[in-house]
Amino acid sequence: MANSFGPLPSPGARPFIVEVRRGAQVESRHAIAAVVVDASGRQVAGWGDTGMTIFPRSSNKAFQALPLIETGAADAAGLSQAEIAMACASHGGEKRHTDTVAAWLGRLGLDHGALECGAHWPYHEETARDIARAHSQPTTLHNNCSGKHAGMVTVARHMGEAISGYVGPEHPVQRRVTAAIEDVCGVKIAADAYATDGCSMPTLALPLNKLAHGFARFVTGQGLAPARAKAAQRLAGAVLAEPFFVAGTGRFCTAVMQAGRGRFIAKTGAEGVYTAASAELGIGIALKALDGTARAAQTALGGVLEHLGLLDAAAHEVMRPLVEPVLSNWRGLRVGDIGLEPGF
Repeated sequence: MANSFGPLPSPGARPFIVEVRRGAQVESRHAIAAVVVDASGRQVAGWGDTGMTIFPRSSNKAFQALPLIETGAADAAGLSQAEIAMACASHGGEKRHTDTVAAWLGRLGLDHGALECGAHWPYHEETARDIARAHSQPTTLHNNCSGKHAGMVTVARHMGEAISGYVGPEHPVQRRVTAAIEDVCGVKIAADAYATDGCSMPTLALPLNKLAHGFARFVTGQGLAPARAKAAQRLAGAVLAEPFFVAGTGRFCTAVMQAGRGRFIAKTGAEGVYTAASAELGIGIALKALDGTARAAQTALGGVLEHLGLLDAAAHEVMRPLVEPVLSNWRGLRVGDIGLEPGF
């Protein structure tokens, strides 16, 4: 299928490039390593160093939520589809997000003080302004990872384990998460691959192609134990049913899944990482903007999804403002744009 966001290169050793253009000149160039892998582990397409080791950051939150389903904690807590989606989310801190997490914790007899993710201002600008106008401060509920942390707390409570310290790598909650990631991606996490994420939880470095393979297995169930495959299917189903709770108003993950009309899941990670997966095509996608630029990663994912036929012409038009954003100055004048390198 021709890629109207801009032609992708033939798969090979060279990364493809996202350009930032000002006037007739290219102002910045962002190199993208990307890989498409099927559930058997076969590389369908790749650009750049597809075996490079990266930190997935938040892009693999769905993997981290597997124990929430597998332990029975989600059912014991009576979690809704929206709450399960929030366990996989990097949300914008809008009222619907924070109210959902607060109500979830409330049913456990807890409040936001149980979350060890720290607080930051909401990504959703109007919500952040509302907090400032009220002369208030954000809480851990506004942290984009609060749903994931609520899921971890739910598992600890259900399993009769200490809630305090659940973010520690040796806590049983995190040991289950690590084991799930190793199983789904078919890797063994080395000791020097552990680091700490922005929300204080472990983040585990792994090869880009293994991350993509893990997502192919996640959405197809191929190669996974039946209980794990069923849990993965439930998580993916919740994400597709409730995309608003994965990110929010104006956010790329929500918008692209809505535009895709259920054909794939997609998730951002910090430092220019994106993942996606399609059960229909039986593939997983992982990419990394080598300089960590999020806007370049969004453009890159849009291009890969359309290249694979997962975004049709109607979806292209819906996603154009986020995939091919126009750059404007403070007077609102168009000064440039972002897109894939022409003719690459």
